[in-house]
Amino acid sequence: MIHKTVIRFLRLALIMLVAGIFFGVIGGIQYVFPVWLKNILPFTNIRPLHVTLVISWIFTAATAGIYYYLPRITGEPLFSMKMARLHLVLLVITTCMIIGCYFMGRFGGREYLEFPPWLAVPMILYWILFMINYFRTIRRKFFRVPIYLWMWSTGLIFFLLTFAEAYLWMIPWFRDNIVRDITVQWKAMGAMVGSWNMMVYGTGFYVMEKISGDDKVTRSPFTFFFYFLGLTNLMFNWGHHTYIVPASGWIKSVSYIISMTELLILGNIIYFWSHTLSKARKNFHIVPYRFLSAADAWIFLNLCLAIIISVPEINYFTHGTHITVAHAMGATIGINTMILLASMYFIAEQESPVFVSANFRWIRAGFWITNISLLLFWIALIGAGIVKALDKNHDTLFQQMMSRLAPWFGFFSSSGLVVFAGIVIVVVPLFKIFSTRSPVAEASKKLTKDLL
Repeated sequence: MIHKTVIRFLRLALIMLVAGIFFGVIGGIQYVFPVWLKNILPFTNIRPLHVTLVISWIFTAATAGIYYYLPRITGEPLFSMKMARLHLVLLVITTCMIIGCYFMGRFGGREYLEFPPWLAVPMILYWILFMINYFRTIRRKFFRVPIYLWMWSTGLIFFLLTFAEAYLWMIPWFRDNIVRDITVQWKAMGAMVGSWNMMVYGTGFYVMEKISGDDKVTRSPFTFFFYFLGLTNLMFNWGHHTYIVPASGWIKSVSYIISMTELLILGNIIYFWSHTLSKARKNFHIVPYRFLSAADAWIFLNLCLAIIISVPEINYFTHGTHITVAHAMGATIGINTMILLASMYFIAEQESPVFVSANFRWIRAGFWITNISLLLFWIALIGAGIVKALDKNHDTLFQQMMSRLAPWFGFFSSSGLVVFAGIVIVVVPLFKIFSTRSPVAEASKKLTKDLL
C-alpha cells in the first residue's frame, strides 16, 4: 500500500509539471505576440515561473519515486515518515513563496535561481532532511549495491554541494569579480544538472530492473563504467558552458576533452540500437517501457546535439541562441520527463493495474501527441538557433534578425501548445489514480461494477 505522504509528493510533482509547461506555452506565445499580457505578466516573470516549476517537477517526481522505492529495496520502512512529511511541508511552502515572489516581480538577480536568496535556506533544510532519511534507510543495505542506489546517493550529495556553490556570489570575493562570478555561477548550474540527472537516471534503472526481472544490468561492471563516466562529466564537463568567459584556458581544454567522452556513450547507444529496437517491439504495450523507450530515443538525439555544441568553434556561435534552449528542452522534457513518467506509471501499475489498462488508449494518445509535437518543437528551436547564429556572424540588424526568426517562433509556440495538450492527456489518468484514497480498492470496485 502506498503511503499518503508519497501520494502527496506524486500529486505535487504532477501539478508542477502541468503548471511549468503551461507557463512555457505562455512564454512561447509572447515570442509571437510580445505585447500579450505584457502589463499583467511580462516575459521576465513568465520565464522564471516556467524554469523553476519544470526543475521542481524533476526533483519532486524523483524524490517521490525514491520515497516509494526505498522500503521495497531495503525490505524495511522508511527511516522517518515524519521527516518525509516535514520535507513535503517545507517544499510546498517554499515553492508557493517562490511563485509569489515571481508574480510580484521580486527576483534575486541570478540566471536560474532567480528567487530572493533567503529562500535558499528552507530549500537546503528540506534537502538535508531528505538526505538523512535516505542514508539512514539504506545504511544496512546488502553488499552488492545496485547502480541506482549509487546514482541516487551521488545526486543527493552533489545537489547540496552545487546548490551551495551557486550562492558563493554572496561572498564579495566572488561577487566583485565578474569573470569569477559568471564562471562559478555557470559551473554550479551545469554540475547541478548532472546531480538531478543522476537521480532521474537512477530511477530509470530501477524501473528497468523491475520490468525485466533481471538485476544483472544494475550490477554489471559495464554499467558501473558508464556511471563513473557520467560522474566525471558531472564534475568536470561544465566547462563547455563557459567557453565565452575569459577564464583559464586549461579549464576549457579539460572540459572539452571530458565532453568528448560522451562519444563513448553515443557509441554504446548505437551499438545496442538494433537490440533495443527488437526489444521495444516486444514490450511496447507496457506503459512504463513505452516512456523509457522514448527517453532512449531522446538521449540519442540530445547527445548528438550536445556533442556538436561542445566544440568551441561551434559553441561560439550557438551559445545564447535557441539551440541551447533546444538542448535544455530535449533533456528536461524528452529525457527526464519521459523517465519520470515511466516511474509514475510503474508506481500506478503496482497500485492500480486495472485503472492503467482501462485508460491505455488515452495514455497511448497522449504519449504520441507529446513526443511528435516535442520533436517538432525541438526542430523549430534548432532552426531558430541556426538563423540567429548566422545573423550574429554577419552582424545583421536586430530588427531584420527578428523578422527572419518570426516563422520559427510561430512554429515552436504552436508545437509547444500541442506538447502541453499531450502532457495533460498523459497526466490526467495519473492524477486520478493518485487522488483516490486507496487506488487498488477503487480499481477493484470499478472492475466489479463493470462486470455486474
